[in-house]
Amino acid sequence: MNRRSFLKTSFSTLAAVPVLRCGGPEAGVEEKKAKIAIVRTQDRESGVRAAVGLLDLPPMKGKRIFIKPNFNTADPFPAGTHNGALTALVQEIKSREAAEITLGERSGPPPTQKVMEDKGILAMSNEVGFKVINFEDLADADWVHFNPPGNHWPEGFFVPKPLVEADYIIATCCLKTHQYGGVFTMSLKLAVGATPKKLMRDLHSSPHQRMMIAEINTAYSPKLIVMDGLEAFVDGGPSTGKKVAADVVIAGTDRIAVDAVGVAVLKELGSNEAIMGHKIFEQEQIRRAAELGLGITSAQQIELTTADETSRLYAEKLHLILAEG
Repeated sequence: MNRRSFLKTSFSTLAAVPVLRCGGPEAGVEEKKAKIAIVRTQDRESGVRAAVGLLDLPPMKGKRIFIKPNFNTADPFPAGTHNGALTALVQEIKSREAAEITLGERSGPPPTQKVMEDKGILAMSNEVGFKVINFEDLADADWVHFNPPGNHWPEGFFVPKPLVEADYIIATCCLKTHQYGGVFTMSLKLAVGATPKKLMRDLHSSPHQRMMIAEINTAYSPKLIVMDGLEAFVDGGPSTGKKVAADVVIAGTDRIAVDAVGVAVLKELGSNEAIMGHKIFEQEQIRRAAELGLGITSAQQIELTTADETSRLYAEKLHLILAEG
């Protein structure tokens, strides 16, 4: 079955599958909705393409696309973005006639250059067709300073100019816990890799770390987030941890909604106390992001969309977890 036929079949199937809304109307919650695609799969490449195909995205034709991955270290997936997911995503972008594709990242603690070499990203960029920016190589003039009112950074923070000025930002994240204060590392925490390494002492020494993570996200706004959840760390992380099969790809346009669904998956799998012992929208990353207006503010605003029966049944499980808050 070719891609065109697959998507036609997926959307015709979707028409017969109700979109799951996580709870009924709630007083004070505006009607803004966030559609999240759920694809239950063990095939990473087809799962990424199927999840993206379920969303109504702004056109990519003629746009300068900037991909922000998770290359914190070169440890095996789910420590960082899988090369197969990245390849599938770039191919999907190319099929939508983007003008150019650039990937940018800052790793840490290891040097970004070493991480990209170990992961084979530089070779892949030539084979698949995208540019690479190592944020550690940027000059001071290539960083934009942000210091919004009420933020918890001592002197504000910096984000790369190429990211801020991109036409169309796509974030691709993993599904994992974070044992060093973040609690979980999904789409919101990707923003940490868009700040200079010199600011990490401010972040990791602060009792407001999770709120500071959310605050970086005010500097830019992805139009698409793809979470590769074929495997997950349910404890430990971000580089090593207790790994389990999760067999899911999640995609959406709202960072808060994507992370909320990701936390719901961790709850469904069985995770550590920092995940299991708190309601999803009480997690500080999510709560602060909602306060900042970065997306939805409640699970009631999430709509789970699927295109096959296996994914629908799994989405029903997540629906119940999200409905509990």
